[in-house]
Amino acid sequence: MPPKSPLPPRHGLQAAWVRTPDRDPDNALPWPTMRDFLLEKLGPAGSEAVDRMLERGDFVDAEGRPWTGREIYRPHTFVWFHRELRDEAPVPGELTVIHRDERIVVFDKPHFLSTIPRGRHVVESAVVRGRRQLDLPELSAAHRLDRGTAGVLLMTTEQRWRAAYHSIFREPTTTKVYEAMAPVDPGLEFPRRVSSHLVKEVGVLQAERLDREPNAHTDIELVEEHDGWGRYEVRPITGKTHQIRMHFLELGIPLLNDPLYPEVVRTPIDDFSSPLGLVAVELGFVDPVDGSERRFLAPRRLAWPDVALWEA
Repeated sequence: MPPKSPLPPRHGLQAAWVRTPDRDPDNALPWPTMRDFLLEKLGPAGSEAVDRMLERGDFVDAEGRPWTGREIYRPHTFVWFHRELRDEAPVPGELTVIHRDERIVVFDKPHFLSTIPRGRHVVESAVVRGRRQLDLPELSAAHRLDRGTAGVLLMTTEQRWRAAYHSIFREPTTTKVYEAMAPVDPGLEFPRRVSSHLVKEVGVLQAERLDREPNAHTDIELVEEHDGWGRYEVRPITGKTHQIRMHFLELGIPLLNDPLYPEVVRTPIDDFSSPLGLVAVELGFVDPVDGSERRFLAPRRLAWPDVALWEA
């Protein structure tokens, strides 16, 4: 583990770091200067970006002193810095606090907001928004909701609590309830349980159903109908990636505005016009620290789709 960062958080993000390797067995320095090391280590950023950051004094040592890059390479040395961030389109909707105490914060997350900072969604993520909004630099997600899914999202106020609250999602006593919007098929009977074997490979947008022993189970009930659309109560028994979306697809009634199923729909990153028909409306669990019963409800509900637009 690295020592404590000499740089304070910026935009709700902790400073990044790299450590220079030791000398090679022949006692030779692998890079002439610290700039050469940074150029190779951070190569994807480009030499112009590295030089720009060196000129601004963005790279610092463990004492917070800026690196110029002209220093002779130093083995086993930490270099701290804040990554340059790309412009991000502001995601509409508020990240609303449902509950807050010493250990946890429960949010109502809007659609299109990524849970964690990653890729093209860094500042516009629930974790970073929450850190800045509540001045909690160690705030972290205990679980994840897809960027397209809104609703109840559990976070911990400090890193020391995260492992305990992350573990509740493996417990059978934990309940998760979702509201889904999808077409109504008169030939389908509800309530019903959908079971299948799902796998989701890293880097592949869609999950895949395999002809194997089921590893994903979802209970679905149709609770309301309107103009050919249904409001469904969904209780996932397991927690596979894209499980609810895949199980609605398997029933032949894919979720409203699903950009991945049945086909991948490429939309601009700043297009927030078609929210996915899925909201996490309830989370219940036994508190892993004090043993109390916890239950949190999201105030958000899905609106019926504009049938005229769908028929146009």
